[in-house]
Amino acid sequence: MRAARYYGRNDIRIDDLPEPEVGPGQVGIEVAWCGICGTDLHEYLEGPIFCPTPDTPHPISGETAPVTLGHEFSGTVYAVGEGVDDLEVGRHVVVEPYIIHDDVDTGPESTDYHLSPDMGFIGLSGRGGGLGEKIAVQRRWVHPIADSVPLDQAALIEPLSVGYHAVQRSGAKAGDVALVGGAGPIGLLTSAVLKALGVTVVVSELSPLRRQKALEAGVADHALDPRETDVVAAVRELTGGRGADVAFECTSVQVVLDTLMEALRPTGVLVVVSIWGHRSEFDMFTLVMKEIDVRGTIAYVNSHPATIELVESGKIDLAPFITGRIGLEGLVEEGFDTLIHRNETAVKILVSPSGRGL
Repeated sequence: MRAARYYGRNDIRIDDLPEPEVGPGQVGIEVAWCGICGTDLHEYLEGPIFCPTPDTPHPISGETAPVTLGHEFSGTVYAVGEGVDDLEVGRHVVVEPYIIHDDVDTGPESTDYHLSPDMGFIGLSGRGGGLGEKIAVQRRWVHPIADSVPLDQAALIEPLSVGYHAVQRSGAKAGDVALVGGAGPIGLLTSAVLKALGVTVVVSELSPLRRQKALEAGVADHALDPRETDVVAAVRELTGGRGADVAFECTSVQVVLDTLMEALRPTGVLVVVSIWGHRSEFDMFTLVMKEIDVRGTIAYVNSHPATIELVESGKIDLAPFITGRIGLEGLVEEGFDTLIHRNETAVKILVSPSGRGL
């Protein structure tokens, strides 16, 4: 089979590999679609971050570079290993792509397995990836989805789960007003979760395409261009002078963080969703004087079932966020280069590793 593998910074190659063996307790998945994530771009430009190096194996997977990329993916079960009796061949599935120590409690009541020591991700830290034609995954991390959900849309359930967990962390509820800084894939999908809960959503975004996408998809009530609109003043006007109840930082850009802090009401909640590769200059005075709560969020924890239900029930439509479909051979030129150099022209680019989806 073919797979896109990460060798190091600015070095991704399409390799021919043996198909994976499906062992006891595992599920063999033929990948239909895999999304290109911002994390993949960071690995390509600045890594290795989650990816191991050629000399330093990941502490759980034990693998060194090169590793197969891709952690946002959907597919069809083609084999089940010994002991797997609740999934059948042909079932459509998505993957919660964790690599976690075996002694960590990942049961349905856990709220912190995603914060466990040495945590890694399938498609970044080893154990195959969605940018290969096939993969074998432990049953715990495989989630069935209804056939009514197209597999290309299903590939967005993983990033949608990021938004779901971020909204959970915020405590947002119906009737609240949320300000989302940045309408990239995570900002848009976080907005989708907020709208599904009955929250009024204001998006601040430079890209006209992404502002339009937020409005057309119905995930934002207002989409503001911060170059032309005073975002803080606009939010205050919309809220009778009070300010936003919650805000989501989805850019890792300082001016966005500052705007959100200013636009929040006293005792409001700021959730930092983006992964910052540098230190921020944080306005501690505003934090204290407005008693703002600042909360970090990373990935998801037991979030996939509820996220899948939002999609299967029709409360969230993922189709509008897919702006490109490519084959594996176009991964860097058509995929990475577009999202790095022309990211205002795209939202989510999906890859068909086998090419059969094109």
